Amino acid sequence: VYIWGMKTQTYPTDLANRHWDCIKDLVPAAKTGGRPRSLDMRQVINAILYILVTGAQWRMLPKDYPNWKSVYHYFRIWRDDGTWQRIHDTLRAEVRRRAGHHKHPTAGCLDSQSVKTTSVGGERGFDSGKRVKGRKRHLLVDTLGLLLAVVVTAASVSDAKGARKLFKKMGGACKKLRRIWVDGTYRGKLLNWVSEHWWFVLEPVLRSSEQKGFVLLKRRWVVERTFAWLTQCRRLGKDYERLPASSEAMIYIAMIRLMVRRLAS
Repeated sequence: VYIWGMKTQTYPTDLANRHWDCIKDLVPAAKTGGRPRSLDMRQVINAILYILVTGAQWRMLPKDYPNWKSVYHYFRIWRDDGTWQRIHDTLRAEVRRRAGHHKHPTAGCLDSQSVKTTSVGGERGFDSGKRVKGRKRHLLVDTLGLLLAVVVTAASVSDAKGARKLFKKMGGACKKLRRIWVDGTYRGKLLNWVSEHWWFVLEPVLRSSEQKGFVLLKRRWVVERTFAWLTQCRRLGKDYERLPASSEAMIYIAMIRLMVRRLAS
C-alpha cells in the first residue's frame, strides 16, 4: 500500500530506524551529473535484505519495494565496485572496538562449507568428501566469528587450494594476523607454503583418536558458528547465484545485517 508515493507496508526484514542509523552514512552518494537519483536507498537495501532472508527470486520481490530491476542493479554495482565489502569492513571494525578489541585481529579461524547449487548455471563441482554437488565457501573469521575474508569456489576445489585463493584476497584488516586455526585438511604442503610466503602460521586443531561422538573442538567452533549464522538466511541455505562473486556478496550482506543488529542493540 502506498500513500502519496510512500511505502506503508513493512516486513520483518526491514531495517528499523536504529539499524538504518548505523549504516546510512556508509551508503554511496549519488553520482554527479546525469539524472538525479530518485530511489530511496533505505528501501533498496530493505529489498535486498528481503531477498537474502526469505530466499525469494529477484522477480518475486513484493511491489511494496522499488522495481526489482533497480534493486538488482544496485546489488550488482556495489558487488563489482567493492561497496558491500567496504561497508562490512567498517562495521566489523566498530563491532570489534565496542567489544574491546583492536580493529585488526591477531588470530583467526579458517574452514570451508560445501553447499548444493540449483538449476541456475555457473561454476560448480562435486565434493567427494562431503558428497555434495555445488560450491564451497572458504571463510576466514576472527575470534569473535566476524568475517575477515571469503572465497566461493566449485565444491571440487580442495580446501588447500581454496585457502591459497583466500589468502591472496586478504586485505589490510588481516595485516596483524599471526595465527590461524584450521582442521586437519589444511596440513601437508600448505603449512610449508604459508610459512614461506606469509607473515602468519597455520595451527591445526585436531580431534583426539580417543574422543567419541560429538566433541566441541577448541578454537574451531568459532567458524562453525559463523556458518550457522549464514544459513539462517534462506538465500544462503543453498547457492542460488550464477556467479561466485554474487555468492560472496550475499555472505557480506548477511554479516552486515548481523553486525547492524548488534550495533543497534
